Amino acid sequence: MNLHSPHLEPLPSPSPSPSPQYTPGGPDPAQVDPQVLGALLHRHGWLRRGGAAGRYGRWTPPGRSGTSLLVPESRAFPDCADLLDEALTALAHSGLPSAREVLLGLSVPSDEIRWEREIPEGPYGYRGEASWPVQEQLRSAARRLLLAGALADRARAGYYGARHQAQAERTLDGVLVGPAPGGRRLSAYVPVDGGRGPVTRLHHALHAAREAVDYQRATGGMEAFDAAVAAGVSRELAEALIALVRGSEGARIALAWAPAAGVPAGCAARPEPVEFSPGDLPVLREAAARYTRAEPAVPVRLAGAVVRMRRKAAGGGGTVRLRVLAGAEVPYVRAALDEEAYRIAGHAHLVGLPVRVTGRLQRRGGFRRLSDATEVTPVPMDEVERDRLMKSLDAAFDPEDVLPSDD
Repeated sequence: MNLHSPHLEPLPSPSPSPSPQYTPGGPDPAQVDPQVLGALLHRHGWLRRGGAAGRYGRWTPPGRSGTSLLVPESRAFPDCADLLDEALTALAHSGLPSAREVLLGLSVPSDEIRWEREIPEGPYGYRGEASWPVQEQLRSAARRLLLAGALADRARAGYYGARHQAQAERTLDGVLVGPAPGGRRLSAYVPVDGGRGPVTRLHHALHAAREAVDYQRATGGMEAFDAAVAAGVSRELAEALIALVRGSEGARIALAWAPAAGVPAGCAARPEPVEFSPGDLPVLREAAARYTRAEPAVPVRLAGAVVRMRRKAAGGGGTVRLRVLAGAEVPYVRAALDEEAYRIAGHAHLVGLPVRVTGRLQRRGGFRRLSDATEVTPVPMDEVERDRLMKSLDAAFDPEDVLPSDD
């Protein structure tokens, strides 16, 4: 086993993507802030048990098992560099999970999100043991919650569907996730150098969702969920919470800010964990349905490349599928066209030109259907632009993007 690695892996995503890697050498002692190291040790359960006041502290690991560390309180201490080097070396050789987490926090300054689920007794009578599907449920729900925060950071909506999905997915590329033995706990580390918007938005949205659920259970009214949209609550967040809590006896989500980056504006320095129970599930389901019903259609004028055409007979109108190039935040849309508009779209497809079309994105199908499509016109392009477009279409097409009803 490589004891010099924090044993973290990229957060699972639909497609492989690069992520920050922890270097075998670990953080450079010359770049480590002693106060940040002390804050991370405290966060991960290490206890300070004495030391020369104003000079250094002696830290012992959780459970008092393992080697203690001498950590200087500031770089003004004469032997600061030597003590930091010794402390980091000891952490790198430690088999404790908390030691690896501290090293990660120093190497890649990250905001931490921790999920914990109370699961029923396992099949062999050991509480906390979980089957493979239960562990996957935790990982999937955690990712959906992060994605909901990233969506809310892009825009506020009660229901996103396919809107902003590609951009939100890319913001999760650098997220690292630690191992989750037992399927009860999971930690994610979101590097602060890529922006803290998704994490701060998730922080506000979770607390707003908790307050809205409490309000509904106390009064029976759902009005609080309407106001909670401004804080980032959405159908996507509600469904992620449902997935997290379902099958458990309760779930808890805690956030901790990267000590090296400080506290984001408008956030508590030490956010209180947010908890949800099985009794909250009916309210969350009702909120998800409410958001879906309430989200209005979106008027758009978009440009897109025709990638599929279909009609029942040789004459008359038909349905086209467009890869959106501009004007909407979704990758593909389907539109029903009359005979003349269908003919224009077919001609544009044959000569390799995109078309411009006006209509309304409907929430049905996740905002991937364009209703009342009118003003279909080809978009002029020179030969170089047309060749570039055709190559990009060939490279970007993913069969998984095709809606089931398209086949």
